[in-house]
Amino acid sequence: MSIELNLFAWVPHENTRRCNLRDDCRGKKIPVDQYGYRLDPEDWNEAAAEELARKAGVTLTPLHWDVLQFMRAILDEHGVAPDARFVFRFLESQTFGKSKSGRDMFFELFPYGYTGQACRIAGMRQPRAWSTG
Repeated sequence: MSIELNLFAWVPHENTRRCNLRDDCRGKKIPVDQYGYRLDPEDWNEAAAEELARKAGVTLTPLHWDVLQFMRAILDEHGVAPDARFVFRFLESQTFGKSKSGRDMFFELFPYGYTGQACRIAGMRQPRAWSTG
């Protein structure tokens, strides 16, 4: 079974090989790189996250928002996307008494993974290196 994941409506950027993303319901164009990651994470907003999640087939629950807000807080504090291991630990701390690991819970929330869905929905630049747990 093949699943096509089309998160982005690509439009060539004027002077570079970068592309633009039709962002939210208002049709605002946000510059992204050739892989669909934000060039400027400050352009992110909750409406953009909702639209990206919708296009990725993810319905954002309160736990999704907790993860996205945690990732954004790390970005704001350190200037880089958090390592996936920190997100997994965060999930474990938020789900008291659950029998699943943070990694398992994460992949239930974002089945296409940390960089494939969570970083894009959270408005991150493409991570240079990351851990998937």
